[in-house]
Amino acid sequence: MNPSTPAAPKRNNGRRPRRWLPWLGALLLVTLIVAGLWPQPAPVETARVATGALRTSINEEGKTRIRHRYVVSAPVAGQLRRIPFKAGAAISSNQIVAVIDPLPPALLDARTRTLAEARRDTAAAQLERARAAHKFAAIELRRSESLRESKTVSDQDLEQAQWRETSTARDLTAAESTLREAEAEIAEFSTAALSHRPPVEMKAPIDGRVLRVFEESSRVVLSGAPLVEVGDPADLEVLIEVLSRDGAMLAPGTPVELEQWGGGEPLQAQVRFVEPAAFTKVSALGVEEQRVYVVADLLTPPAQRGNLGDNFRVEARIITWQTARTLKTSSGALFRRGEQWNAYVLVAGRVQLRPVKIGRSSGLETEILEGLKEGDEVILYPGDRVKAGHRVKSVKL
Repeated sequence: MNPSTPAAPKRNNGRRPRRWLPWLGALLLVTLIVAGLWPQPAPVETARVATGALRTSINEEGKTRIRHRYVVSAPVAGQLRRIPFKAGAAISSNQIVAVIDPLPPALLDARTRTLAEARRDTAAAQLERARAAHKFAAIELRRSESLRESKTVSDQDLEQAQWRETSTARDLTAAESTLREAEAEIAEFSTAALSHRPPVEMKAPIDGRVLRVFEESSRVVLSGAPLVEVGDPADLEVLIEVLSRDGAMLAPGTPVELEQWGGGEPLQAQVRFVEPAAFTKVSALGVEEQRVYVVADLLTPPAQRGNLGDNFRVEARIITWQTARTLKTSSGALFRRGEQWNAYVLVAGRVQLRPVKIGRSSGLETEILEGLKEGDEVILYPGDRVKAGHRVKSVKL
């Protein structure tokens, strides 16, 4: 090759420099930034407006109690024999549940007996004195009456004689009573009186079961001491503690459902009466509340109550109103603005504000009278993040 010959130019083979690549990268970056900053539909929880049953109720704690309970007490002081029954034992009416041997009075010692005999002798002497005084007053009265007929004595003298006769008659009666009391005191401690004190038997007043045995062992008891408590566990009622404003609206016959009693199905009951007097109770938050007791009768047969007995805890649901068919929705979808109730409705992915008119509420669900229709999708617990016109998407939590 001749060194003076110029070199042939290089061929590009039709390839051009890729100058568009930076622009493509910039466009892609802008697209990503816009997509990241573009408002996304807010996730919300929704519920459907439906037609179904609804009821309102008062939910409070209660406890069962036997309607009629009886306490068998000791009628006399004495030695109680051992009671053979345990709590839960079945008993029948007029069955002997306890026996007491009356205690003999303490024997008089020599000094006490001497004092008792002295009181008896004193009472006897006072009785003789009262008899003599009364005899003298009676004679004086007859003499005054005969002299009055001859007008020898005045009316005043006759009245004084009558007063003395009446006074001595009363003294005579008091002296006789004092003597009988002194003689009875001595006679009570005689050997003959001590040997004729039969045991006292206490019988069950009803057919039922023993609820509690106060004195199980043999021991000395005083008169009036409680011995055995009996009742019929099948004859149960429920005592429910409610706020006084709730108790004022309850009427006899209001249905009640008892839950959390230990069984599966709720027990049925109905209100018998509301006690007329309320009482003050401090709540767990330290707030004073006026409460009143509601007494309800159990309607479920005893065979379906299991072992439900006296003083068992239950959750009472007092049904104040109910209907089989009404338009309702979740209470969490409703909120107030001033005096108006409202709800957010999801339509084609956007939020619409609807004023509504509500009826009764069960706490979880509320009756809808106006503003919504069946099948509407309402937003639950919207808060401040949801506004009318916003795009949202429904999610299931």
